[in-house]
Parts: sequence; structure tokens; C-alpha cells
Amino acid sequence: MTTETATPTQADASTAFLRAARAGQIEKIISLLEQGVDINVSNANGLNAIHLASKDGHVEVVRELLDRGAAIDAATKKGNTALHIASLAGQEAVVKLLVQNSAQVNIQSQNGFTPLYMAAQENHDGVVKFLLANGANQSLATEDGFTPLAVAMQQGHEKVVAVLLEADTRGRVRLPALHIAAKKDDVKAANLLLENEHNPDVTSKSGFTPLHIAAHYGNEAVARLLLAKGADVNCAAKHNICPLHVAAKWGKENMVSLLCDNGANVEARTRDGLTPLHCAARSGHERVVEVLLDRGAPITSKSKNGLAPLHMAAQGDHAEAARVLLSRRAPVDDVTVDYLTALHVAAHCGHAKVAKLLLDRNADANARALNGFTPLHIACKKNRIKVVELLLKYGASIQATTESGLTPLHVAAFMGCMNIVIYLLQHEANPDVPTVRGETPLHLAARANQTDIIRILLRNGAAVEAKARERQTPLHIASRLGNVDIAVLLLQHGADVRAMTADHYNPLHIAAKQHNHDVAAALIEHNAPLTATTKKGFTALHLAAKYGNLKVANLLLAHGASPDQAGKNGMTPLHIAAQYDQQAVATTLLEKGADAKAVAKNGHTPLHIAARKNQMETAATLLEYGALTNAESKAGFTPLHLAAQQGHTEMCSLLLEHGAEVDQQSKNGLAALHLAAQEDRVPVAQLLVKNGAEVDIGTKGGYTPLHIASHYGQANMVRFLLESGASVKAQTTHGYTALHHAAQQGHINIVNILLEHKSDANATTTNGQTPLDIASKLGYVTVMETLKEVSEPSIAPVSQEKYKVVAPETMLETFMSDSEEEGGEDTILNDQPYRYLTADDMKSLGDDSLPIDVTKDERTESAMSHKNIMELSQGSVNGMPYQPQQEVVVKSISRYSTAQAPEGYCYNVDPTQPKM
Repeated sequence: MTTETATPTQADASTAFLRAARAGQIEKIISLLEQGVDINVSNANGLNAIHLASKDGHVEVVRELLDRGAAIDAATKKGNTALHIASLAGQEAVVKLLVQNSAQVNIQSQNGFTPLYMAAQENHDGVVKFLLANGANQSLATEDGFTPLAVAMQQGHEKVVAVLLEADTRGRVRLPALHIAAKKDDVKAANLLLENEHNPDVTSKSGFTPLHIAAHYGNEAVARLLLAKGADVNCAAKHNICPLHVAAKWGKENMVSLLCDNGANVEARTRDGLTPLHCAARSGHERVVEVLLDRGAPITSKSKNGLAPLHMAAQGDHAEAARVLLSRRAPVDDVTVDYLTALHVAAHCGHAKVAKLLLDRNADANARALNGFTPLHIACKKNRIKVVELLLKYGASIQATTESGLTPLHVAAFMGCMNIVIYLLQHEANPDVPTVRGETPLHLAARANQTDIIRILLRNGAAVEAKARERQTPLHIASRLGNVDIAVLLLQHGADVRAMTADHYNPLHIAAKQHNHDVAAALIEHNAPLTATTKKGFTALHLAAKYGNLKVANLLLAHGASPDQAGKNGMTPLHIAAQYDQQAVATTLLEKGADAKAVAKNGHTPLHIAARKNQMETAATLLEYGALTNAESKAGFTPLHLAAQQGHTEMCSLLLEHGAEVDQQSKNGLAALHLAAQEDRVPVAQLLVKNGAEVDIGTKGGYTPLHIASHYGQANMVRFLLESGASVKAQTTHGYTALHHAAQQGHINIVNILLEHKSDANATTTNGQTPLDIASKLGYVTVMETLKEVSEPSIAPVSQEKYKVVAPETMLETFMSDSEEEGGEDTILNDQPYRYLTADDMKSLGDDSLPIDVTKDERTESAMSHKNIMELSQGSVNGMPYQPQQEVVVKSISRYSTAQAPEGYCYNVDPTQPKM
């Protein structure tokens, strides 16, 4: 800064420098600076070069000064910086440059003015937006208490007012200016905005109008202004929510009255059919409930799912609101579309106070929902002990059953509600009541792994041997689920370890299948029979072999289970292990003495099965333990036949390496090459021929592999056999050549291949028919035309008899199927017919995947529609007994918890506020 003692020369240079800055003369400025002028020199008012350049918008001068070290926040005698001056002058480009160079955006002058205040005062809305975006605080006031918003409103700067209001919102969502004015109840700002052609019904991104916002906060003054300016009192915004719904939800009694006085429709419905009375009742605003009823709101109005205001009050535990509704003659037992009463809802939520109020008003304690669930069932499911006590005191039936036969004790036992189970038993609940499927509470407790509940039930006389419809006991269930503690507990109380289901499955069979070693061990300790068989004659060891349960298999063998006990079809556990390629189990069985040569009723050994299924490791192990490579089935087929037919080249190679006879024939004369030819297994055929297979070997009927390949239209195989020297002249016992069969089957491509290899088109069968005769009788036009060109006229008399198609021999074997080898096992172990807690079944006891009091956050902000929520509420938990389709009580409860959510009581019209 220039001092009083500056020489005349210095003063002249400084003056020239400041004038150049004001005029934007950048070259002169640079020249004077190079002559030694102080870059921060100022005039009598404290204005320096950067102040003067900023005022007149000389961006390049300001940039040059900043680059040369000018003090960016240097202040005038009134405390104004370059940013103050540029903001006041509306020099947006200079403002941006200064801020980018770290000028203080919230610096205050001597009277408390900020750059934002100055820009707002002069209506520079672009500068205001930029400063706000870069951290300007519009709450900073002058010494006189004026904010930027106040001065903008005083000056009538509508654009700046809008910018400031829209920026004055917290959170991620920005609201329009008029909405902010409504939120703040700022009548002056709202009036200014409305005078400048603002639409009073402008909507926010979430679809709400300023009147919705005013209703939310109970801002009566701004609401009156909006209404006076023509705001639609019944404007249906997002999900058909009206301002009256909002005021009712938030308990703004003054707003409810004001809106009603101005024509608000008290029967207005949201998308899901909720009225303002529903919203007020759910939120517990009894005074608003009274006001709405006084204004004619229908007390029995129903949502789309049949929910009345009384249901809403019950759900929210609002006894006073419920009392008001009841005093105005709301039907105490009014039901939803699924026949849920308010008492059902109170029971579900555990609202004992509301439940008592309803019962005192003679609510039916035994009301049945569409699925037969009573409030007591619901209270048991949700572990609402106080409600249970209350319901029983008021006469609820302890033995009431649902459509599927569930008693309250069934429900409590499954859900593990110990206090309720004890309480019900103390009040003489019968622990042995069966459902329509014969399941007692003990069955359900076992299915839900409720050990303590089982102990209580057994101590109170529950029948440990209770049998469901398929004769399944609780011990069967524990064995399937692998709960050794429950299994031992049941055994200690006398459970029969030999008990059989309808398909003769005992607990050990089930444990063996399910990999439940510890349960199996406990059963064996209690003398479970190792030789017991299912209806199909299978032991526990068979099942362990099928499912590869090595630990269980070892356990059974260690306790003396026979490795060679055969089922009714003659299959041993080793056959089963081979069928399913359970290599480890197969090895264990062989080590424990299992017979690798064991023969099933169809004559198959384990090696037959492994060969057909291409179980390489199992086959190799069997061969190591002495399996017979050339063992024949009852029809005379060896493992090589089966592997060849399936095209298992590596398996065939393994068998041949271990001495398999390449031309061994079955009882009908089929060799492995015949079967490979039938199925077009060229790589296998190549392997067999390489290992010496006779290419023209004939069956009992004289069929060679070429006959068979030609009959089945296997062109690649025909070519290979011909290349390998197969005779085209070979005839069956009835005189058929390969060409006869190709013609009979209409395989024109095979006919051409055979003719190319000089097959005799005039050869005749034993009854004198040529290939052309056969093709003619069967109507194969293309084949006929081809053969006519190479055939001599037939001298045989034309027969009028219908041609009888001939076919070569084929494999007729009975193979073990996945369903046959174990019979009815799947009916027990794969939940058929024992289906527990399917998606539909869970409707009976409810789905806790969604809480009863779902909030707006969980419903609307997840973008999940009411339909989506309903789909989710129908099946997230498994393990409960089968229930009919009608068992939908908690589906219904989910409905009333979601119905009001998207547009009823659980919403905020102000997205800047926390969700309720």
C-alpha cells in the first residue's frame, strides 16, 4: 500500500498502475510492475488493482495479478474483498476465477455483508447459484440481521428468491422454491413467488404440491395463501394422495379443519383405497379422527383389501383412536376380504391394550379368518403371551383348528414359543391332536428343531409314537433333519427305532440317505435293525451307497451290515454304488468283502452297470477286485456290449485291456460291433475292429453289422464298415442284403453308398423280392427311381400281400432305473407327500420376511410394488406342515401392513425430512 511519504515519482507510477487496472490495460500493468510498482498498492479508499479490475470484469487482468502474487482476500477500508466487489457488480466470470483461486466465499465486510448477500441484493442470480454451489452460507446475516433471502425479497428479486429457497434444503432431494416457502411457512416469499406467475400446484419430483408440504407441517398461514391463489385442495399427487391424507397422517388438526372448510373431500381414496380417516386412525390422532367423523368421513370405509379404520387403529396400537371409532359405532368385528378382524390384527402385533378394548366391546375371540386362523392362532405364531392370556380369559377356544387342523399348540410348538406352549398345556391343551394329515404338535416341533419344546411336550404326555398319515413318526423327522439331540431325546422317551413309514422306511434308512452320521450312530446304539428293508428290499447300506455317504456306510459295515444283501431286484449295495459312480463307497464295500461278481436278477454284475454308465474309476476298481470282464447277463450281454452301445470308447478300451472278448455274442447273436453299428458309434467300432472284431459277424438271424447300420440309416457307420471290408453281399437267413434293408427303411443315402460299393440291386430274398420290389411296395419314390436305373425287370409274380417289415435283433435288457431301484424312497425323503412349509403352506403361519409395520422406507423407496411385496410374503421360510391354499392369514396381514404404505399413513411428502 502506498504511504504518505511516497515520492512524487512513486505516487505517479502507483496512480497510473491503478488506472491501468481499472481500464483493463494489461500490457501497461505488466510494464509498471516490472518497473517496481507494488502490486498491492491501493488508493485512499483502500481499493487496489485487483479490486478495480474485478469491479469492471477484466478477467485477464485479474488472472495476471493473481499469477504475480496479488493478495486475493485484501480488503478495502470497508472490509470488501475482490469477491465482494465482483459479486456486487455481477461479474460472474471474475467471481468464478476468484473462487477457483481459493477466495473466501463466506468472508464478511465491516457490516457483515457476504459476497452472496451482495449478489442477492443486486439480483445476480447466476452469481448466487455459483456461490451457493461453492459453499456460500445463506444463513450468514448482516449486523442488522438481514440474510441474502431477506434482501432479495425486500428488493422483489423473484429469481434470486427462488434460487435461495431451492438451495435451502437438506438431504439429497432438492425441492422447488414454493415448496420450501410452504415448508418454512414463509408467506412473504410464497406470495412473491406466486405473484410472478408460479403455479400453486407445481409438483416436486416425488409428485407433491406446496399444499401437501404445508399440510405435512401444519403451516396454516401459507396454506391459506396457496388456497387463495387457487391451489387445488383435492389435488391427487403421487399414488392419489391428497393434502387431507397428509394432514390426517401427521395429525395436523388445524390443517384438517382448514382443508375441509375449503372443500377437501373426506372420502378421497389413495391408490389402495385409503381415506384420510384410515391415515388418522393408523397414526393414532384421535382428535383428527373426531374432526373427520364430524365432517362426514365414512366410518366403515374399506381399502382395496377390506381394511377399515378400526383395523388401522388396532395395527398402530392406538387405543384412544380405536375407542373413538367404537364410540361412533364402528363394527367391532368388521372383516377384511380375508375375514380378518381388528382383533386378529391386534393379536398379530401384540397390542394387548387394544385387544382388551376390542374384547370389552364384545369382539369375537374365536373369529375365524378365511383360512380358519383365530386371533389365538395368530398370537401363538407371533409369541404374544399377554394377548394369549387375554384371549383365553375372554373365552377363546384352546382347541380351535384351522382348515388344515392346526391348533394353537401346533403353531406355538413349531414357532418355538416356549412360554405359550407351557401356558397352553397348563390350560389343558391336548398335545396329541392331529392335523388333517395326522401331524401332532410333536411332529411340528421336531420339524422345526425345537428341542426344548419337544421336551416340554413329552413331559406333558405327548405320544412319542404318534403317526402322521404316511405313518411317519417324530423320530423319522429328526432322522431326516439330522438333529441328534432330538433323536436321542425321543429314543429316551421310548420312540420305536423300528417304526416304519408306509413305504417301510425306518429312521435308519432316512438317516443313511441324508448323510446324518450322528443320528445313524444313535439309532444303531438303540438297536436299529441293520437288515431291515424298504418295500423294494433295500437296506440302509443301499441308501448310503446311492448317495455316497461314506461315513454312514463305514458305520453300518463296522456294526455288521452285510455288504452283499440284495434287494428284491437282486441289486447289492455295490450295484448301487456303481450305478451312481460312488467310487469311495464302492472301494469301501470291496475292502469289506463285497462280491465284485454279484449278480442281480437280470444277470448284471456291478461291472455291467459301471460300463453302461461310463463310471471309469468304479469300473477300474471293480476289475482290481476281480470283477469278471466277460460276465453275461441273462440275455447273454457282457459289459463290453453295454459300453459299446452307449458309445463309451474309453470304457471299451479298459474292458478290452482286461481281457474282454471282442466278438462275444449274446444269446440272440449280437456282438459289441452290432450294437455300435446300431447306434452309429463309429469311434467304438474303430476300436473294436482294431482289436480284432470280425466285421461280418452274424447274429442268429444272419445280420451283420452292415445290415444293422443300413437298417438304422447310420451312414457314417456304413462307410466305415465298407472301408473295413464288410461284405455288401452278406445275406440274412431270409436272404436280405444290406441293400434290401436300406430300401425297406427308405434310406436313399445308404442305398447310394451301397450301390457305389457294387451292392447287387437284383439280389432276391428267400421269397424272391429285390430291393426295388420292397421299395415299390412301401412307396419310397426316390429309392424306387434310383433302383430302377440299376435293376433288371423282375420276373417274380407281383404279390398282393401286404409287405411285412423285417428288423434285425436288438438288445432287450431290463436296466435298473433311478426310480425302480429304491421304490417309494422319494415319497419319504424328497418331501412327497411330506411337503412342509412350501411357499403356499407358509401362508397359514405367516411369513416374517416382512414386518407387520412396514415403513415407507421399506416399501416405496425400495421401488417394490404392493404386488411384489405380496409375492415375497408368500414363501421365504421352509419347514412347516402342508396347509391348504386357503391358509392365508398372514398374507392378509401383510396386505394390511402394505396397503396403507405407498400412499397412506407411512409417507413423507417432504423428502428432506427423516422417514417415519
